This record gives sequence, C-alpha cells and structure tokens, in this order.
Amino acid sequence: MPLYEAILNLKDLDECCRFFDDLCTPGELRSMEQRYDVATYLLQDQVYLEILEKTGASSATISRVRRNILDNEDGGMMREVILRQGLADKKAD
Repeated sequence: MPLYEAILNLKDLDECCRFFDDLCTPGELRSMEQRYDVATYLLQDQVYLEILEKTGASSATISRVRRNILDNEDGGMMREVILRQGLADKKAD
C-alpha cells in the first residue's frame, strides 16, 4: 500500500495535481476525472442523457459508475467523498 500512503502524504492540491501528472497519462487522468464527474451528476439525480452530454461518457461507463456508487450497500467511497464535498445532497436509502 505504499502508493496510497504516498497519496495521504501530499501537502496540498498543487502537490496532488503534480503527483498524479507524474503517475498517470493524460488519458488516464481524463478517465478518472470523467468517472468522478459522472458520479457527481448521478448523485445530483441527473439522467443519463444529461450526463452523457456534459461528460461525453459512454452509457456503459455511466452504468458502471452508477452500480459502484448507488447500488452498493454502503454506496462506495466515491459517494462518501462527493457528499463530503457538498456536491450532492445525501439521499435517503
């Protein structure tokens, strides 16, 4: 788990951006950012077509993210982070 420990040791947003720029290809970063955006929009109750238009994500990607954040028993860690950031209202289960 050294990678995750390294992430926890980043000091600020700038270091985080630089670290991930070093670690990932531009395509990998875009994919992760896209999935995060999809999760945020799903938690804001936006429909697939709106999400597709805003993010360019495929319906398969949107479905996969939905399964990970909405259909899991606990909603997944990404859902928790989005809620912590105040980017979506907490839904009643």
